[in-house]
Amino acid sequence: MKVEQISIFLENKYGRLAEVTRILSEAGINIRALSLADTADFGILRLILDRTEEAKQLLKEKGFTVGKTEVIAVEVPDRPGGLAGILNALEGEGINVEYMYAFVQRSGENAIIIFRFDELEKAISALQKAGVRILRGEEVYAL
Repeated sequence: MKVEQISIFLENKYGRLAEVTRILSEAGINIRALSLADTADFGILRLILDRTEEAKQLLKEKGFTVGKTEVIAVEVPDRPGGLAGILNALEGEGINVEYMYAFVQRSGENAIIIFRFDELEKAISALQKAGVRILRGEEVYAL
């Protein structure tokens, strides 16, 4: 039920993001989801890829600082209140969302939200109890 994600620390300067995507492209590694957050000095690029471990090693070899974390991916109805229902289930269990990002494959169907929680196992349990579908890593990598 957990999904592997890599986080890459990027200097906030011209061409660094392009360099990461070029390295992945040349290796034939496909980006399935991403999030980019920045500060004045650096950015954090979070990626879910079809070949996580290979990408991590390759980027480290190219001098990037790369970490790997576990997140979960859940299906959320693509309608008003879809996310609120998920967050209400988590709030009721006292679970904190550290960060999240989402994508929709087709409008009107289900969105997929990637979550990082302070207590991952507790969050999985709470979401299952609420009847939320949690995707397996293989499902996300194959999207």
